[in-house]
Amino acid sequence: MRKSYTYLPPNLPPRLLSRDAAAAYVGIGTTKFDEMVGDSRMPRPRRVDGRKLWDLRQIDSAIDNLPLDHVEEANPWD
Repeated sequence: MRKSYTYLPPNLPPRLLSRDAAAAYVGIGTTKFDEMVGDSRMPRPRRVDGRKLWDLRQIDSAIDNLPLDHVEEANPWD
């Protein structure tokens, strides 16, 4: 059986993602994704009947709120 989102144009991602797809979208494994959902760095899923699905827009917002890597710059006075 083909997944329904395979019928979408390549430039139009599905709005709701499975756990595996959401983790892949973020660029992490499912275990780390579950951890981030648990500590509220990633959004909680929505329920569609018995399925848990993550909203792509909420994931994007959560990614935007992750801290940036802070690189110590060399002090020219040292």
